[in-house]
Amino acid sequence: MESKGSVLMQRYELGRHLGQGTFAKVHYARNLKTGTGVAIKIVDKEKVLKVGMIDQIKREISVMRLIRHPNVVELYEVMASKTKIYFVMEYAKGGELFNKVARGKLKEDVARKYFQQLISAVDYCHSRGVCHRDLKPENLLLDENGNLKVSDFGLSALAESKRQDGLLHTTCGTPAYVAPEVINRKGYDGAKADIWSCGVILFVLLAGYLPFRDSNLMEMYRKIGKGEFKMPNWFAPEVRKLVSKMLDPNPRTRISMEKIMGNSWFRKGLDTKPIIFEKEDAEPAPLDADAVFGRLEDLSSMTDSKQELSKPCCNLNAFDIISYSAGFDLSGLFEETERKKEVRFTSNKSAFTIISKLEDIAKRLRLKIKKRDGGLLKLEGSKEGRKGIVGVDAEIFEITPLFHMVEMKKSNGDTLEYQKLMKQDIRPALKDIIWTWEGEQQQQQQQPPQIAVQEQEQVQE
Repeated sequence: MESKGSVLMQRYELGRHLGQGTFAKVHYARNLKTGTGVAIKIVDKEKVLKVGMIDQIKREISVMRLIRHPNVVELYEVMASKTKIYFVMEYAKGGELFNKVARGKLKEDVARKYFQQLISAVDYCHSRGVCHRDLKPENLLLDENGNLKVSDFGLSALAESKRQDGLLHTTCGTPAYVAPEVINRKGYDGAKADIWSCGVILFVLLAGYLPFRDSNLMEMYRKIGKGEFKMPNWFAPEVRKLVSKMLDPNPRTRISMEKIMGNSWFRKGLDTKPIIFEKEDAEPAPLDADAVFGRLEDLSSMTDSKQELSKPCCNLNAFDIISYSAGFDLSGLFEETERKKEVRFTSNKSAFTIISKLEDIAKRLRLKIKKRDGGLLKLEGSKEGRKGIVGVDAEIFEITPLFHMVEMKKSNGDTLEYQKLMKQDIRPALKDIIWTWEGEQQQQQQQPPQIAVQEQEQVQE
């Protein structure tokens, strides 16, 4: 375990703890050779494997190699041990922009400066074929001079991620900042979706609160889908016009990056000096994403032979939920489930905990458990039933890192046998991780996580 003052790979002396997420923690560190301060994100390999996030980590490494811009956090190098992955990154001394916004709205000139730097960075990313897909104040850091730095490219997409229709089809991001076309699951232009998120950020900087707010998640999605929000009365007319064009729910008519950068309000006080990259001709240090995971077999000595079973975490994203509720209608989520072939529940536990619980249940009930294509967990009985072996698929959807929806449905066998298995065995065994089963009263008094700018203070990985 890393501790303050310890030396990492004979190159970095670890300092104070900066933050922690579900799968990683971040430390300040000092380069022993140059004395330069850096931030090191330490990712737990075993946890990443367990929830099937290998591709996400590889993508983050590949994307950060492509992006070298004054307003993007620079990735210096990636190192790996048997159990950890170390991202050595530029240290942003000023912390998250979110912390400034949490104290209230910013002055117009200050907000515009941050917005100019954000647009400059995002436009550069798009020019390199990279869409961020999770832009929000928590992922915007500030350096010691108060300059903005875009971070956290874990959900970013490269141009080659597009299908033959030229669109992205993976739903991801943070609910309050996500574009309506991403929620609708019909394919979307990643650059246009980033513009929407930038529009939400501009609104938050100037207003001090989110444009789309509601304690009911589905109602918030409905508002996002219709672009339904109110401008504060202190917004200047030119700001209102720009925000409205960025938060146009129709991506085809939404304003382009080129027009944003040509906007008169945007250009006020803009530093028009050409962007100069330090060490422009220097080749970035080689970062082989595959090599980071090249020694995964080393984990086998640490884990049970059945560790492989717990790797998937089935498409963790909040917005697949919408597909179960046509027209953002809550009734599709909350109806009688006693005789249905699928049931859903919500849990205020991490995906890691939910998967471990399902593994324990499978072991106790002598069910086989394995990974299927698409990131599903499949549980199967050990004996033939009336219509073959009963099979149950479990898929987890993330609403927040500590609030999930899980769908369990019959994939094989007799329906009555499936219902008996669920009612008598699986449902009671899940009791300690359940927040509520759909259609039933909440089993605990605590409230689920609310989506509001003041309450999104979780540390990002």
